[in-house]
Amino acid sequence: MFSQIKHWARTIKTDAHAVYLAARDPRIPWFAKILAIAVAAYALSPIDLIPDFIPVLGYLDDLIIVPAGIWLVVALVPADVMDEYRAKAREAAGRPTSRAGMIAIILLWIASASLLGWIGYRYWTRGPA
Repeated sequence: MFSQIKHWARTIKTDAHAVYLAARDPRIPWFAKILAIAVAAYALSPIDLIPDFIPVLGYLDDLIIVPAGIWLVVALVPADVMDEYRAKAREAAGRPTSRAGMIAIILLWIASASLLGWIGYRYWTRGPA
């Protein structure tokens, strides 16, 4: 069972890289490209949207969200194109990282913290009712 999990994890990493490579291919429909760019940026980002130290939810993106996004992109990309990029991803020496994905997640965290701060400020400065 452990070997199956390791194989599945390697497949996800390879598919994330293949999706990253396929996002620039002109043979892919525009809606699949947009989704591929978003999924690749998130999957290859060094920062998670939900940090892993948060119990249960921290691994939710790694176990459900990323594989579901990759599965959807793979379903939208023609099979021959996806096979071509899977082969290229297997041959690649290193995996890319997504700075754009990292920046987007950092901006999302900053926006969320700002919104929570504003809501807290409005709530506690309302005064007595």
